[in-house]
Amino acid sequence: MELIPRLDEDSKDPLYIQLYRYFKNEIEHSVLEKSTRLPSIRYLAENLKVSKTTVQMAYQQLLAEGYIESRARSGYFVAEFEGDYIDYNVNRDVNFSAGYSPKQKPTPILYDFFMSDIDTAQFPLDAWQKCERKLLNHENREILKYGHFQGEPRLRAVLSDYLHHSRGVQCIPEQIVIAAGTQSILDLLYHLIEWKNHRLAMEDPGYQGVRRSLQGWSIHLVPIPVEEDGLSIDELSKSQADAVYITPSHQYPLGMVMPIAKRMKLLSWAYAHNSWIIEDDYDGEFRYRGKPIPSLQGIDEHNRVIYIGTFSKSLMPAIRVSYMVLPPALLEAYQSFEWRQTASRLHQKTLALFIESGQWDRHIRKMRTLYKKKQILLLDTIKLVMGSHVRVSGQDAGLHIVIHVKSRYPSETLIKQAKKAGIHVYEPAWSIENIKSTTLLLGFGGLSPEEIKQGIKLLHKTWLPYYS
Repeated sequence: MELIPRLDEDSKDPLYIQLYRYFKNEIEHSVLEKSTRLPSIRYLAENLKVSKTTVQMAYQQLLAEGYIESRARSGYFVAEFEGDYIDYNVNRDVNFSAGYSPKQKPTPILYDFFMSDIDTAQFPLDAWQKCERKLLNHENREILKYGHFQGEPRLRAVLSDYLHHSRGVQCIPEQIVIAAGTQSILDLLYHLIEWKNHRLAMEDPGYQGVRRSLQGWSIHLVPIPVEEDGLSIDELSKSQADAVYITPSHQYPLGMVMPIAKRMKLLSWAYAHNSWIIEDDYDGEFRYRGKPIPSLQGIDEHNRVIYIGTFSKSLMPAIRVSYMVLPPALLEAYQSFEWRQTASRLHQKTLALFIESGQWDRHIRKMRTLYKKKQILLLDTIKLVMGSHVRVSGQDAGLHIVIHVKSRYPSETLIKQAKKAGIHVYEPAWSIENIKSTTLLLGFGGLSPEEIKQGIKLLHKTWLPYYS
């Protein structure tokens, strides 16, 4: 399929945003169907007469939002959506033949409670640009070349210090590996782990990016049910998994915290079975109640935990910088390969300078306060408007909450009705088929206070006939 996006250089919107919106629109309107291969970055850059960075940033944003997926050594493909997220019954801009009546256009989305949205208006753009300008000068042309395959040493050094004092991670800079996003991190790990049984366990429900990352790999994904205090260790013990992917400090998406007793059992499982634990601390910076939860890696005495993190929620998804802390055995395996660094060298160096200057700590403190206020507003509005019709959980940390709606209808019906009213809400992605759940997810990071209040009011009005 020949794709020719129209980009307006006179527009106030950056070219990568225009390109991102073009593909997003084509996917949502099913012009680009699932599994369609997108043009390569090089091909699109040459045909549009733009830089490869522009195309890459657009693709990475689509990847972050789940519209596309990256397949190892194959390129980018339109992702397969579960449920009713995409409305395929849209009116196309074509000449219809006589007697054919196009279906009604979908209701525009007024309030999108997307879990991974952040408040970009509060990003310290001037401070970031100042750090970037400091690097881009005639005396520093070295930055234009390829960087270290493991990531910029300066960034790894400040990251090592930050992770130690903020998350209790025990590591040295040499153990840290930088890559362009969590998907790239996982792909690297799949190369390093010895898959004796070809089985990767993960929480159910859990982060569906893990499922997408396994495409092209002969690794079987084993869903492990989640209990009130996290993943079931008993079920994990039966799985014969070579590794388990887990979010113990803030389970995604249900929000529970794994207590220390279960953490110790999980570490014992990994040691006894010679298996690996992939600890994803995706939003460890945003905790609103109690003290920060120390990392699982920090109490691992047998080097079986691989700690991974990202700057997508704490800073911005557009830079696509994620990282992992490798145990000594896997670090040795990693260094025996010839890797190419996937994360922007300029972004890595800017980020290192941003952290060193103190801007990072200031930004995190500011955003933690802001997101806490937004969450309190969301909780108060739900309590005031929806009352006893819903129960809330998962509010200790992160940028979304979990609501359990008292309804005789399944979540699929509630989501459809909300969408008709112009509201996007989401449900956890369960591996169990045909589960009759009324558990839904509401993100608040990217919404203004007024949007939060008006969105909940409209949502309640829409669901009134469906409450039990």
